[in-house]
Amino acid sequence: MSSDITTQPSAVARQAVERLRDAGLYGPGDAVLSVRDLNVRFNSENGVVHAVRSVDFDLMAGKTLGIVGESGSGKSVTSMAIMGLLPETADISGSVRFKGQELLGLGDKAMCKHRGSDIAMVFQDPLSSLTPVYTVGHQIIEALTVHNPGMSSRAKEARAVELLAMVGIPSPQARLKSFPHEFSGGMRQRVMIAIAIANDPRVLIADEPTTALDVTIQAQVLEVLHAAQEETGAAVVMITHDLGVVAGMADDIMVMYAGKPVETGTVEDIYYRPRMPYTLGLLGAVPRVDTSQKSSLVPIEGTPPNLIKPVTGCTFADRCPLVTDECRTAEPALLPVVDGVTAGGGAHRAACIKSGALVDVDAHRIFHAPPVPVSKFDGVPRDERATVLELKDVKKHFPLLKGSLFKRRIGTVKAVDGLSFDIREGECLSIVGESGCGKTTTLLEIMEFHPDQVGEVVIGGVSNKAATDGKTKQAMRKEMQMVFQDPTGALDPRFTVYEVLAEPLENLGYPKDAIRKRIMELMKLVGLQPDHVNRFPNQFSGGQRQRIGIARALAVNPKLVVLDEPVSALDVSVQAGVINLLDQLRAELGLSYLMVAHDLSVVRHISNRVAVMYLGRIVEMGDVDQVFDNPRHPYTRALLSAIPVPDPELERTRERIILQGDLPSPLDAPQGCNFATRCPVFAALPQAKKDKCLTLEPPLVSEEAQQFACFFPDGEIDADMLVVHA
Repeated sequence: MSSDITTQPSAVARQAVERLRDAGLYGPGDAVLSVRDLNVRFNSENGVVHAVRSVDFDLMAGKTLGIVGESGSGKSVTSMAIMGLLPETADISGSVRFKGQELLGLGDKAMCKHRGSDIAMVFQDPLSSLTPVYTVGHQIIEALTVHNPGMSSRAKEARAVELLAMVGIPSPQARLKSFPHEFSGGMRQRVMIAIAIANDPRVLIADEPTTALDVTIQAQVLEVLHAAQEETGAAVVMITHDLGVVAGMADDIMVMYAGKPVETGTVEDIYYRPRMPYTLGLLGAVPRVDTSQKSSLVPIEGTPPNLIKPVTGCTFADRCPLVTDECRTAEPALLPVVDGVTAGGGAHRAACIKSGALVDVDAHRIFHAPPVPVSKFDGVPRDERATVLELKDVKKHFPLLKGSLFKRRIGTVKAVDGLSFDIREGECLSIVGESGCGKTTTLLEIMEFHPDQVGEVVIGGVSNKAATDGKTKQAMRKEMQMVFQDPTGALDPRFTVYEVLAEPLENLGYPKDAIRKRIMELMKLVGLQPDHVNRFPNQFSGGQRQRIGIARALAVNPKLVVLDEPVSALDVSVQAGVINLLDQLRAELGLSYLMVAHDLSVVRHISNRVAVMYLGRIVEMGDVDQVFDNPRHPYTRALLSAIPVPDPELERTRERIILQGDLPSPLDAPQGCNFATRCPVFAALPQAKKDKCLTLEPPLVSEEAQQFACFFPDGEIDADMLVVHA
């Protein structure tokens, strides 16, 4: 059964539709893009994979459809099928109509007339999507040339400059001659958007456009997409796993699972009145940056089904806490929910036989979310706990050399420039900031634990200055272990799980019997089956591999676990289970964590304290609730404002601070305050105060439960950097 998503447009959509009607390009009730019964199958060594199954939707001019779901749910394959970019071996059936014209079945040459002109796409990875040997200007002009053969060279160059200016690239005329590698990640994504909107497409598909970007750059890119939609009046398909992004961007949402839509409706329907257990689980698995109330996240246990096998019942049955025998008899159709048409005017549909009973239910209750773990340190004041890790004025400067035979020093990169902080027993300290601020370098300096380091690193009362022999270093490293960002790359694919976990124990001389006993304890501790120890890492899911990485870190009973982006590579549902596990282990074992993360929602959920870094320095630090609820440094305020919140009403009315430009190069750090070049408070200051920021470096001062390095922490934000989407 088809699912017509046709609710009232937002303010942006209404303006766009009015412009299109005035131009005679859009009539009432006309869908720009209509997809019916779209199916995609791939041949594999094990059989035919039914990757997309019976996808239906209508997309109206000026509106945004958000497609969400876990990895492998068919989101990207759906978009590639619409664009005609799947390989010839893919078996595609159904109907994809653009303004009434059928696109499926068109040859590549015929489809090229529509790609980039009528329908355009912004891909996930701009670095691999842009050709490295051509300038940015050449690639924009190429998109114009293909669809505008009669356009003059001067007009194409002028249009390219206009597009770069539209997406916020500074000095657009000069940057036309730049190559992709000369741009930052956020700037490259802006170039991709410029190419996509070059010919004023009627449909713009954005496939995870902000996944690999810092939160501040993500806010800039989302603002550019808003502006592009206003300018072109395009209908937008936003594919993402970030439920906060679609809360602010989308008018309608399609939730996909196992290649098929399982719930569709307005953004208000999905967020405030979900009627499918999978949707409930996804929303409950998202940590909230806007609340200090502590509760465990909703874990969705298990993995999606194998789509090689024929579907005999509800595909979510094996993971659903409400499953009954009736759920396994036949796959439920996508039908209107019991209360029928919602206030938004569109049909709210769900593929669940129990959708009528899922009114105002608590996802934490039906998914049996674990209670919040209580640590033995929770009631102990911080100053009465032992210090596990202490840094004193730690620095890491890299010389920049030039010359092939005779090298000369032309500069210094101050990756870490005088860090001082400590971590107490049972505490989690998170370091946050944009890429290039020195977070990972800080972790490497701590893990190095070498007497020649600049500054002092103290672990368990032993200083790195005393670590002059291998035995001392080994004893210290036993106290501190690390969990890496990518569990696939961190585990040796040639080793079984048993061998992976046994290696650190063997290095410390444990007997074989003790090793086997400890490995069985570890498997149980991290929630894995003990009889799976003889499997290889590639036989586990991503979340299970990360649990193996955590088990390996815990093998030698460390006091401090260093977490380098431990959940950034995981789906939100898997992420929730790993975060709950980390919370539980900290409470049960009395562990301390040092975590680096770019997702501030995760940071607020799991941390006790937070340190905000900018260009190698800490600009704000303190108790996590104090910093998040009352940020004093303008950079912290900008970071927090940029984080999407999974609440449509809140997300569309909150102020967002859009930082201008990218992080300055550490080679050419500004004099005085490092943040002055991008500071929204600095831009609104009178000249006398600006001079102070430009000449003096603000010290880190203490106030109540936090420290911050800013001369004017209570200054007003420049109105030009504030954005509110009503």
